[in-house]
Amino acid sequence: MASLGAKGWLGITWPTEYGGKDSDGVYEHLLNEALARRGGPQIGKGVGIIGKTLIRHGSEKLKREFLPKILRNEVEFAVGYSEPNAGSDAASMQLKAVRDGDGWMLNGQKTWTTSAHFAEWYWVGARTDPNAPKHHGITLFLVPLDHPGITIKPIWTMGDERTNEVYLDDVWVSDDYVVGELNRGFQYISEALDLERFTMFTFSPIAQRLEVLCEYVSTVERDGKPLRDDPLVRHRLAQLATQAEVARVLGLRFVAESAKGGAAPTAEASQYKLYATELSKRLADASMDIGGPGSQLRVKTPDAPMAGRPESTYRYTVIDTIGGGASEIQKNIIARRKLDLPKNF
Repeated sequence: MASLGAKGWLGITWPTEYGGKDSDGVYEHLLNEALARRGGPQIGKGVGIIGKTLIRHGSEKLKREFLPKILRNEVEFAVGYSEPNAGSDAASMQLKAVRDGDGWMLNGQKTWTTSAHFAEWYWVGARTDPNAPKHHGITLFLVPLDHPGITIKPIWTMGDERTNEVYLDDVWVSDDYVVGELNRGFQYISEALDLERFTMFTFSPIAQRLEVLCEYVSTVERDGKPLRDDPLVRHRLAQLATQAEVARVLGLRFVAESAKGGAAPTAEASQYKLYATELSKRLADASMDIGGPGSQLRVKTPDAPMAGRPESTYRYTVIDTIGGGASEIQKNIIARRKLDLPKNF
């Protein structure tokens, strides 16, 4: 990523005054997909979530301090929204921020904070007005993760990825590190989640896994007959190929809507995220079924079908349907913002 920063490829869509190229979002989309195809890190968090929020709402001090570092890939962030009783429903967060002199004292717990064990800064939401309505009274802070009041404990997911619990005990944060306006944090989080739901769940890995499955079917025999001649297998692959094209086009629709300017298109982000991640699960299910009992073997196990990829993707794709807001949350967003259904439909 540092070499990409040196080439000026990060922040393609940022305004030129902040070191970007002020280019169309399609170029950022192409870069993100190219990185995903090679298993590289995605640009969605630093460049997208933190960087774009700071450009829109951050103080001049925060812009000067963080934007150049983001473009040079010199800083890593962890994002702290979820709590034990506020997962996908981020508006229910209860981590307390109490006024203390010219800053705030933070106390409480976050969970599912991926990157906390190696990031330098915590992009964290806290409740600054406990009497405000649920979706108000939340403020975003930038907190150094080496603060002595922060304790990080690992949580290992079923997909073998580490995420974390983060405990904040008397963590003092200066007013200089408040992001935007007080009590407007949830509105900023909502904007950033639209970017996360699209940029963090790329299409290229889906296409690659489908290609692996098709290659396997085209070369393997079962009970002395080519698997590619099985009508049920052919039907399932045809369904998956069609659905993969739907996911790809939903991604392009998000890019097209973003190009119109303004805030990220919320409904389109949720449509893509919901469809793409649920398709990933269906593809993983199909790979396990078609590969047979051997698909339970892990990666690098000798003679495992498809080099053992079905087993790992079967576990990992479940996580994708939760990160960035669970599928049920995406359905609610689509229902209300795309279909104009009432809250209590």
